[in-house]
Amino acid sequence: MRKPAAKAKSRVKRAPASHKASKPARKPARKPTDRDRSVGLGDAAETLSRIVLALERLAPRPSAAPDFTVADAFVWQPDGSLSPVPRVNRVEMSLLKGIDRMRDLLVENTERFARGLPANNALLWGARGMGKSSLVKAAHASVNAARARPTPANALKLIEIHREDIDGLPRLMTHLRDAPQRFIVFCDDLSFDVEDTTYKSLKAVLEGGIEGRPDNVIFYATSNRRHLMAREMVENERSTAINPGEAVEEKVSLSDRFGLWLGFHRCSQDEFLAMVDAYIAHHAVPADPEEVRREALEWATTRGSRSGRVAWQYVQDLAGRLGVRLEEKARAKRI
Repeated sequence: MRKPAAKAKSRVKRAPASHKASKPARKPARKPTDRDRSVGLGDAAETLSRIVLALERLAPRPSAAPDFTVADAFVWQPDGSLSPVPRVNRVEMSLLKGIDRMRDLLVENTERFARGLPANNALLWGARGMGKSSLVKAAHASVNAARARPTPANALKLIEIHREDIDGLPRLMTHLRDAPQRFIVFCDDLSFDVEDTTYKSLKAVLEGGIEGRPDNVIFYATSNRRHLMAREMVENERSTAINPGEAVEEKVSLSDRFGLWLGFHRCSQDEFLAMVDAYIAHHAVPADPEEVRREALEWATTRGSRSGRVAWQYVQDLAGRLGVRLEEKARAKRI
């Protein structure tokens, strides 16, 4: 048998070493020119500017110190600024009926504070529509009017902070602490819900914090709740906490930071009619007294309550039916 033919070995001629393909020589690196450097610096500056803008949005620059001489009242804004209020929406002290004792206590406390004497934070709590917030604004105006030679620089200032912005109180205190004026910080309808923790900011500002409340600041608050929290909130804390007494004590202790408690209760029929008569006389509304009495009582019955707010609503309705402009009448009487 024939042996299979051996495969022919492929003969590949190797090129001599001297004939190997030579790699192209590398060109020397080009030195950066001044134009290249300027372009690089420009890109870096643009990147840095974007970073700075992003950081400013996250942590805005501190606002400039407010000018407290431009008005006697301001509103604290969520962005950390104070908006002046050129004309405060207030009721004259003489029109607040049925709250004589609370009026005298709050005005006396405010007068002491305005003179630089010790005074207490005040919590005005109780029935709705009985003039709690109106009394705070009227007391501020009354004390300023009674001071000798009040000027924009030394007048007592009123600053309103909304319930939703209570966590900004520490920041507000930094604006007021070094100011030469004295301030009433006022929060209307203050209350806290179950999951709300902003009350801790208020506790720290009133008492208990390292810095505490500045000597030139006093805090007035109004609420329909004596302990600033709903009854079901207290009961829930008692039922779910390991130590019910301590859990409730922590939140109820907030109201203890107010040294002056003023309770407002529903007015009697005579007090309600006195409120109506005072508004009618103040605004010079021409009406028959007997007709006013009958209509006012009927109005209160349909509303289900008697209060200063209900009395004012009736007088507005009466003046509207008679074609009387309340503001113009009041202004003419003041003049």
